[in-house]
Amino acid sequence: MRRLPAEWETQRCALLAWPLAETHWSDLVAARNEVFHLARTLARFQPVLLLVQPSDNTALRMRLVPEERRRITLVPVPLNDIWARDFGPLTLASDEGPLSLDFRFDGWGGKFPGQRDDAVVAALHAAGYLEGQRQAIDQVLEGGALDSDGAGTLLTTWRCLSARSDHGRAGWERRLGEWLGAKRVLWLENGCLDGDDTDGHVDILARFTDPGTIAYSAAPDRGHPDARALDALATELAGLRTAENTPYRLVPLPLPVPIQAHGRALPAGYANFLVINGAVLVPAYGDPADAVARERLAACFPRHTALSVPARALVTQGGALHCAVMTIPALVGNAMESTGK
Repeated sequence: MRRLPAEWETQRCALLAWPLAETHWSDLVAARNEVFHLARTLARFQPVLLLVQPSDNTALRMRLVPEERRRITLVPVPLNDIWARDFGPLTLASDEGPLSLDFRFDGWGGKFPGQRDDAVVAALHAAGYLEGQRQAIDQVLEGGALDSDGAGTLLTTWRCLSARSDHGRAGWERRLGEWLGAKRVLWLENGCLDGDDTDGHVDILARFTDPGTIAYSAAPDRGHPDARALDALATELAGLRTAENTPYRLVPLPLPVPIQAHGRALPAGYANFLVINGAVLVPAYGDPADAVARERLAACFPRHTALSVPARALVTQGGALHCAVMTIPALVGNAMESTGK
């Protein structure tokens, strides 16, 4: 048996990557400052694997204080970009112990280079950073395309998965059951954020906060450019049912005032929050909606500390906190065990 844990389950570490100069950031210094702040925040709660270009290793190590050097492990590895959620391992509980699924990564359907990122999971496993076995799967699939309730239900978007393969809905459901142990797949047909180049990753639209609750991106008013699509998403979510056939409790997360960079809309939102051991990290864009989103997510995770973490520079490259971090669960027992929030 296999099971994809929920993000609120206990984690062994967090995986993220240092911004590369060659990625052409709008403001490389600001992006690196945000990732450095994110790494330090993560390290307050759990160990961190920080992927770096070999040329950046020494200078970055010097920025860490001694305690941070014990909590943050710098891992020199060639990269194309920083979005560890999408090229990192999906770690399962299985009857044989932890299992790292290594799906192919092709830069979101070939939009961007991805050959180096595609090799990261194999390199981490060979170097001993990942526990248990690794399974390479000859299918393009990014971690940000899926969200798990830890009990066998996956939330995803048909637009993204159909863009990655022509398996058809039934074919995808069969494969997700075989690969991830999914018992149910909830398909979203609606919803988008202007500027999204992932073909509709669910982690910028709607996320489980417990097996009976979904937090989602909601347009603040009808004049918002994403209002029609997000209103349709809200209607669709209201029609979903839990495994016990009850409606989900829905928590709307506001959007910040639309952000642009170089004339391009950016997919800034709060559904890209990140749950770690003892904390929920909420993207901050310098907008009044930052505090509203943090308060609503704090209510969803009463045993966690809700923290706003800057992400305005990160989103200029299309992602925020959840996109930047792949969480690695601490798996104890067999595939059938699940811990509550």
